Amino acid sequence: MTPLGSLGGAAGFEFRLLGPLEVHLDGVQLEVGRTPVRALLACLLLEPNQVVPMDRLIDTLWDDEPPASARTIIQGYVSRLRKFFGTSGPEIITRAPGYLLRVDGDRIDAHRARSLINRAHGLEPAERSRLLTEALELWSGAVLADIAGSGLHRMVAPNLEELRLLALEERIAADLELGRHHQLIAELSTLVDQHPIRERLTGQLMLANYRAGHRAEAQARYHDLRHRLSHELGIDPGPELRELYEKLLRDDPGLRNHRSRTEPGLGIRRPVPAELPPAPAGFVGRRLEVGTLDAMLETREKGSSLITVLTGTAGVGKSALALTWSHRVAEEFPDGQLYASLRGFDPEHQPLTPGEALTSMLKALGVASDAIPVELDDRTALYRSLLAKRKVLVLLDNALDSDQVLPLLPGSAASLVVVTSRRRLDGLVVRSGARVLPLETLSTESAIELLDRAGVPGKSAAEPDAAAELAELCGGLPLALRIAAARLAANPARGVSDLVHELTDERNRLQALDIDDDADTSVRRAFDISYRSLPPVHAETFRMLGLIPGQTFTAHAVAALCDTDPASAQRRLRALALAHLVTEPEPDRFGMHDLLRAYARELPAATGESDVEALRRLLEHYLCAADHARRFLRPARDELDFSAQGDHRPEVGSRSQALEWFDAEWPNLVAAVRAAKLAGLHDMAWPLARLQFNYLMVRCPWEDWIRVYTDGAESARAVGDPVGKVLMSAGLGVACARSGKLDEALAHYEESYRIAVQTGDSERLAMTQVNLSSALFRLRRYEEAKIHSKDALKVYRSLGDRYFVAGALNNLAMVEQVNGELEAALRHLREAEDLYREADDLETLAMVLNNCGEVSIELGNLDDGERFHHEALEVARQCGSAVRQASANLGLGDAARLRGDIAVACTRWETALSIFEAEGSPQVREVRQRLDEAG
Repeated sequence: MTPLGSLGGAAGFEFRLLGPLEVHLDGVQLEVGRTPVRALLACLLLEPNQVVPMDRLIDTLWDDEPPASARTIIQGYVSRLRKFFGTSGPEIITRAPGYLLRVDGDRIDAHRARSLINRAHGLEPAERSRLLTEALELWSGAVLADIAGSGLHRMVAPNLEELRLLALEERIAADLELGRHHQLIAELSTLVDQHPIRERLTGQLMLANYRAGHRAEAQARYHDLRHRLSHELGIDPGPELRELYEKLLRDDPGLRNHRSRTEPGLGIRRPVPAELPPAPAGFVGRRLEVGTLDAMLETREKGSSLITVLTGTAGVGKSALALTWSHRVAEEFPDGQLYASLRGFDPEHQPLTPGEALTSMLKALGVASDAIPVELDDRTALYRSLLAKRKVLVLLDNALDSDQVLPLLPGSAASLVVVTSRRRLDGLVVRSGARVLPLETLSTESAIELLDRAGVPGKSAAEPDAAAELAELCGGLPLALRIAAARLAANPARGVSDLVHELTDERNRLQALDIDDDADTSVRRAFDISYRSLPPVHAETFRMLGLIPGQTFTAHAVAALCDTDPASAQRRLRALALAHLVTEPEPDRFGMHDLLRAYARELPAATGESDVEALRRLLEHYLCAADHARRFLRPARDELDFSAQGDHRPEVGSRSQALEWFDAEWPNLVAAVRAAKLAGLHDMAWPLARLQFNYLMVRCPWEDWIRVYTDGAESARAVGDPVGKVLMSAGLGVACARSGKLDEALAHYEESYRIAVQTGDSERLAMTQVNLSSALFRLRRYEEAKIHSKDALKVYRSLGDRYFVAGALNNLAMVEQVNGELEAALRHLREAEDLYREADDLETLAMVLNNCGEVSIELGNLDDGERFHHEALEVARQCGSAVRQASANLGLGDAARLRGDIAVACTRWETALSIFEAEGSPQVREVRQRLDEAG
């Protein structure tokens, strides 16, 4: 009894998402199943060959609160789909944290459409129009029309509809280039009526009308849109449409239907440029990224877009990868290799303008200085004309933004462009079909290899543990690793462990990653360049992120830290993510590289506010959010109430959402308690520790539990808060008791009891007696346990505190059980059961139900015992308590053994054992003994 305290072939299968979800096998449509199964299949098809997390599947399939058995239901759906596909169809692979559908993307219409649209970029108008028409024909109706109203439909349908419209606009643009304006007028008129505020469609209709001689109609269309935008949205048409209207008014010759052809002028010759700088020595790793670049090169014959942006934080090795790979494939480009350092993040020089870069590249292509046009548009036209039909590799290093790069892109798909930037350059994706390849830090294995190649070969092998720790301290950042290797090479007698010792202190880490005789070779300097390019508000936000004690953070936490609103914080974080100063490892949750965090903590404040005040705001946010979330898990049986604090509480409205919030924030909460204690904010440290109790009771992370409550106890003692000292000692006792450290648990409970006696608070004293009784019972000091249980029960009955009456009843029942008073024990447990149901404390209710099952089985009532344990199992699943689920399976196994069904008993016990082992429970030994006895 428990006291309180290579892609699959998918032969013949075709999948349609651009309309009702359909699966075809060799041209015959198959019946997939009910709507939820279809929705699950759609989720997997939308991200083929990628792991779709289970949590995302649950969120997608259930708009409201998902059932407790959601994971089991999804497992059943996956099983049905596997049977549906059989052995010759796509393969659904279980891979943490979810499932992966292995299938050829070309068999999915949505992905085939995206591929066709990407391939169309940069092609001649006729071929572009043909490919885009082929893509548009894949839409057969409203996207996922048969699962309309679902969360998946709301998430996916608008994006795919926008993709269709973008492809349609591009196809119309190609047809306009081909002089098909007369045929387009009717189609465009219908489209503009359907999408009256879509400016590009209106502009295309204006241009078609103008070229067909309908000038008045072209101008009228502009005025119709301007009027609608003004009255409905309070805005004017955008600059591109306004510029088109102005050209219409003055009959600009550029609007006529002809395509300018820049003829080579005098002084142009056709040299083969070879401008790539030398590749860096000691390049390691990046197999996945190199494979991606190689695959991109292979698509050249298919006409796909050949623009790739290598992006990542400062020092992550973007230029090194770009140069190394470019040299490796240079022979694939017989017409030459062009290179431009765009100086986007150069502290000593202004970024290179597109005009300056074009001048340099035109000269490399053989254009005489006096033949280079003055206007940027003319230079771009000449540049693209010279590269038409030529196979040239263009490497644009260190780009500032998309606008700097766009004029430098060749006009045909024969050439390939590689861009490196500290920003994502999403504008290139939207406007030119570029592919973004983010560079992460190196794995430990590759980092150690880089240390060896750039430093002293063999030194890492002599100290493998120190080398691994050095790689971790450098955060896998190639620049930091090269500097560390250089320091080892400069002093061959120095051991790796010596440098590790120097880098262990975070306050000196960045200084240790400098090269003394080279001001340009410094991790800090690399970060400085990115930091100084930020707008002031983003720069100050980045600095303040260094104050966050945990590893990840949300917009709500940053809003509290920076004293702003969550929407503004989200925009700032997105901007910092685009600059690769923060990462977004999962949607709406951000993090920082450890070296960037250290750098942020060194930066001086831009305002007069102290960092302690900002930290206090962050802690207030955690206090408010944790207090709000804990009340969904179990009743809050203390005087703490922070519900009125904090303006930006995250949305938690159910038990499952509360558990999700705690699961996601748990490492941050542990770190926040420690940070509060170290900053002297003791009045916030121990309450924050206490607010985790309800979560700890459900999840039971023993080591963290003891760490958090130890910090809390120190803070409670520091401020001499008697309530804090009682609660912290009691919480430490619960953690020790649950992890099997009974003597330590009793010592903490006794300390809590002594403090409660000193306060004279009878209710608090009774709580400590309930705790004492549980520890004494486990230590087989039954009479002492009974005395404390009865004393606590008497006090709680007199106070009318029904919740704590239940705890005292449970512990009294334990003593009665060992004394053979089974009927009395069951009677007290049933009363406790009713009280916990009334309080909606599911975690403790599951415990009491298991205790009821145990006593019932001892009474010989197997049916009742199994019923109690089954109910306990269901309640434990609802509240997320793995330990209570294990206890229920243990009891059900005991009942099966008494019925003589040893196979069922062993299955139940093995389930219990796996949970207890995962949770580090002392009951592991008890279960193993049962299994051993069963043979």
